[in-house]
Amino acid sequence: MKRLTKKQMWIFAIGQLGWSILGGIINACLIAFYLPTSETVDGKEVFSGTKIAFFNIMDPRLLILGVISILGLITALCRVWDAVSDPVIANLSDNSRNPKGRRMPFMRFAAIPFALITLLVFMAPSLFYGGQEPTGWNIAWVAIMLVLFYTFMTIYCTPYNALISEFGKTQEDRMFISTAISLTYFAGTLLAYTPYVTAGLFASKVGFYWSYIISFAPLIVIACVAMLIPTFCLKETDFVESKPANSNAFKSLAKTFKNKNFRVFTASDLMYWIGLTLFQTGLPFFVVVSMKLTTFYTTVFMGVMTVLSAAFYPFVTKLVKKFGKKKLVIAGFLGLSLAYLITALINVLSFIPGIVLGFVICVVAAFPMSLLGIIPQSIVADVAEADSVDSGEKREGMFFAARTFAMKLGQSIAMLVFTTFAIIGSTASFEELRQSTQLRPNTTGLMIAGFAAVAFCVAGAVILLFYNEKKVMKKIAKAGDESFLEAVENDKVPGEK
Repeated sequence: MKRLTKKQMWIFAIGQLGWSILGGIINACLIAFYLPTSETVDGKEVFSGTKIAFFNIMDPRLLILGVISILGLITALCRVWDAVSDPVIANLSDNSRNPKGRRMPFMRFAAIPFALITLLVFMAPSLFYGGQEPTGWNIAWVAIMLVLFYTFMTIYCTPYNALISEFGKTQEDRMFISTAISLTYFAGTLLAYTPYVTAGLFASKVGFYWSYIISFAPLIVIACVAMLIPTFCLKETDFVESKPANSNAFKSLAKTFKNKNFRVFTASDLMYWIGLTLFQTGLPFFVVVSMKLTTFYTTVFMGVMTVLSAAFYPFVTKLVKKFGKKKLVIAGFLGLSLAYLITALINVLSFIPGIVLGFVICVVAAFPMSLLGIIPQSIVADVAEADSVDSGEKREGMFFAARTFAMKLGQSIAMLVFTTFAIIGSTASFEELRQSTQLRPNTTGLMIAGFAAVAFCVAGAVILLFYNEKKVMKKIAKAGDESFLEAVENDKVPGEK
């Protein structure tokens, strides 16, 4: 089979740009869109969020037991659905006999509905009659749209990620692909934050709600085109032997989780996604509430982190050859923990200007984000290939489906945790909250959310100590991988001789 050129690897990476824009819009804007905040502009307090939005999903009157939001429960529902849909989609892809390949046809099918549904998440029924009160129809609409959003994300992302292992025929190729898709992932995430800037240009003319819809629309078109590009520009069967796995979905999933190294990695990866999403979801609130800056700086800080992180990318493969993947991912976890700790202490460090703290956090987080953005994808590919050596079955789709599920589960847990923690410390009584439609995060709650992100990152580092990198790498080593093998020669797992 042919080996991808560097140009073709970049074409493949454009698909990641597309789905990361869509995922970024949900992660960056969903809660900020529905949880009200205020900021000072030209000496006046300007209120944004659900007070003037058409769908008040964060209304305190919709809190369960006074602390758990309807939004948190909706995302929990999505995870229950993912527990069923992820392995089913992965198995359909692994078992596909489509003459055009096992992966690309799924990606082509999913791209357009995935993009369209992203916009529909923000278009609850009350938009069409101008109502602002929360209704059951609004809740049902967002619940259904989010379920569909994550379903089409799975249909696109699971086959897409499986190709990382199949296209990456050597460790050099695998690291290059992981680097390229990490760059496009961060570029997509950065673009997803631009509505915080562009919406401000339209708000005075069309209002809060439509200013965001107008800002989302071109991003969603770009995302859709980007997701389709690799499906039309790369012929999968030229590079991959499409051999069906011939396995039952849930039996295949059970086999996947029998792999000890994969269980360890997935548990660690779950901690990463919780910590990262807590930070990304909370960023607009840390900027406005804790740093006392305008939402414009949300995009500025995200942009600075992305550019600085990208500057480290050329060095990651060289570092992997010297230290191995496991040690660097652990270092990334600890580095992010430090960045999140500073974020949690913004209120304590109030003697330092908020804008200074913002840039300090960007600098501290940049290198860890480059490590964690590139290496974990290649670890999944390594484990999947090692498992195929043992079992004789090519189930890359199922391994990456499990990782996709860990990502979405982590994001949902983070949203539930954040929406619960962010309002801790409110001076209003529960009854006052229930009678109000203005539920705002405060510095105490944001500090707790920041500390939670630190705890999850540290937990991820500890769990990954039990990953046996040396065993995996020896099993899949090929000619040209000698330097990667030397880097893990001294790898040790706690409790193993």
